[in-house]
Amino acid sequence: MKFFNRNDEKERLTRGFRAAAGSFCCLYGRRRCGKSRLLQETLPREHAVYHVADQMEAALQRRRLATDIGAVLPGFDRVAYPDWAALLDRWRTAAPSGACLILDEFPYLVMSAPELPSILQRVVDAAAGSPLHTVICGSSQRMMQELVLAPTAPLYGRAREILKIAPLEFGWLAKAFPAATPPEVLEQFSIWGGVPRYWELATEFKTVDDAIQDLILSPQGVLHNEPRHLLIDDMSDIVQASSILALVGQGCHRLSEIAARLGKPATSLTRPLAKLQELGLIIREIPFGADERNGKKSLYSLADPFLAFWFRFVQPNRSLLESAPVSAVYRKIRPAFRQHTAWVWEMLARHSVPRLVIAGQEWGLARRWWGAAESGHPMELDVVAESDDGKSLLVGEVKLSATAVEIERIHKQLRETAAKLPFAKRYQKVETVVYSAAASLDKETDTVVMLPDLLRVLV
Repeated sequence: MKFFNRNDEKERLTRGFRAAAGSFCCLYGRRRCGKSRLLQETLPREHAVYHVADQMEAALQRRRLATDIGAVLPGFDRVAYPDWAALLDRWRTAAPSGACLILDEFPYLVMSAPELPSILQRVVDAAAGSPLHTVICGSSQRMMQELVLAPTAPLYGRAREILKIAPLEFGWLAKAFPAATPPEVLEQFSIWGGVPRYWELATEFKTVDDAIQDLILSPQGVLHNEPRHLLIDDMSDIVQASSILALVGQGCHRLSEIAARLGKPATSLTRPLAKLQELGLIIREIPFGADERNGKKSLYSLADPFLAFWFRFVQPNRSLLESAPVSAVYRKIRPAFRQHTAWVWEMLARHSVPRLVIAGQEWGLARRWWGAAESGHPMELDVVAESDDGKSLLVGEVKLSATAVEIERIHKQLRETAAKLPFAKRYQKVETVVYSAAASLDKETDTVVMLPDLLRVLV
């Protein structure tokens, strides 16, 4: 599949590789998001050693790395290196000017040789000022942060670039599936999210139904156990983390609900929830205008469409998938896909607000709002945001499909609802917006936002 986006990351890496004084760079992020591909797309053509580590004993790791270096430095692999210091010191002194050493899946090397970060620190410091470049890369966000970002880490403060490689945004998926209509792109994104490797796997199938059944639902599918692999990379207690994700994915959004279902005090879940947020697997929502420190109003949701799909449709049916035909399970769960797609569309709608001009204005971050109206009756809004100048309030509703007549009615209802908001009087003006994923609607105003608008701005 074609390599998409990452232009800023490529520019930063290329600038590092061209630095006359050498550089040390770090890449990390969730697996399958294209870290290795990015490095391969950016590597200098000459004097570059690209080594992918695996889970082996240190002596075998050194032998494999020496073989890779031998392709750039003939004879390098004829020596048996007794330790990492000997190997890396020889590389530092023998490598040609401008040489680059890339250690992909660096955490695997550290697992078998905990002393390696300190040794690499010494090598990087000794090479300071010389045209020698080093890159470390890893999917374990926890370990990479501990090795480079933590103030006590041996490599702390030495990186010229620290790049977190996140999933791609919604708009790029249309380029991966160029024959798909905008509604089809939305459906694909609601399943695969922004992970390029998932897209690449899905493009091998004629239909999305075939891809889901083969890749995700089938017990032999490549992605059938993907959440477990993600958690193994970063969580010490994958049982608890998986349980939290499963509960949130199946509708438990409050801390008190999650704690009650797990039979644990809510205070014991604060740290694992924070870790899952840090990894980008869960998001904590609070109503628009609420104090960030007010945990009582917090709701938790899965941040990633693929994980939300997996925990909603795969996890509850795992036993059935082992015993019944995959096609039969698929027919059972397929009717609920539309509701899942609608949830993803709503997330994308809020995400797009700061990138659009709506009602002739630019807006800040959008959130949901839920609470009591001035009359005391409960209310909920899909989209609420404040204008950049702080004078206007935007309220919106998100629909998977809506006709022109329905949109006019929704605008009227939104204006009536906004007048009842407890904080509406703080603003000089209230604007309304309707998001509709309908394919055939003719749009004549910027207070109606449609799929092509999001495909354009979410890149």
